[in-house]
Amino acid sequence: MAVLHSAPRWTSNEGVHDALVAALGDMVVSSKEEHGEIVIEVARESAEDALRSLRDNHEYQQLMDIAGVDYPSRVNRFEVCYCLLSLTKNHRIVVKVSTDEATPVPTVTTLWPNAGWYEREVYDMFGVLFAGNPDLRRILTDYGFQGHPFRKDFPLTGYVELRYSEEDKRVVYEPVQLAQDLRQFDFMSPWEGADYVLPGDEKATPAPAAATPKTTEKPADTGAGAKANAEAAKATPPADSTKDAPAAPAPTESRPDKKEDGK
Repeated sequence: MAVLHSAPRWTSNEGVHDALVAALGDMVVSSKEEHGEIVIEVARESAEDALRSLRDNHEYQQLMDIAGVDYPSRVNRFEVCYCLLSLTKNHRIVVKVSTDEATPVPTVTTLWPNAGWYEREVYDMFGVLFAGNPDLRRILTDYGFQGHPFRKDFPLTGYVELRYSEEDKRVVYEPVQLAQDLRQFDFMSPWEGADYVLPGDEKATPAPAAATPKTTEKPADTGAGAKANAEAAKATPPADSTKDAPAAPAPTESRPDKKEDGK
């Protein structure tokens, strides 16, 4: 049985970008349509009002996710991205705000209760604060975890490692100890030549360049001196080597069939 739904199977972005930017007005900092997606950046202090307008007036009913991005070189190094879905239009947009390590972003738990868990995840991974979140605490890392793992300045090896101790009958934390130094792989081919000196190559002595390269333009030139060239010239076959060549042997006769016993 066919299931009928008012939402279209596919929705175009045509006219959506301009309509949303005009509706949000001064709250919009920048906007773009790129890679088939509409991305609108709004002022941090206007995040809750902008998202409420998109939910109530433009039918973006669901908050699908909240993601964080870290740009350490920027003054406001963090971007908080809200992924919205319109069930009635079958259309998605991304709304984002920028902030730093100390300035909180207004919570949107007043609009979508599920935003509480998303904001906790962004706080845990990036350290972004959300003003008004009723339960802003870590959600993925362990109790007492130091730092925020998704920040670009967080070390890949971390600070501590944990294991279960049979002596203490509990999980213990210890400083990270690596069996070897952490190696970075850039996937460059050493045969094609890297842009840097490979480890160990700084100790190698470069081979001296040949003053005059030797060439062998004909078979008699062996490159080993005049005496070797003379011997090679004697072993060179004459130009017409087929004149004194022996004739081909005569073809052999067919072997008669083997007679069977008693016949």
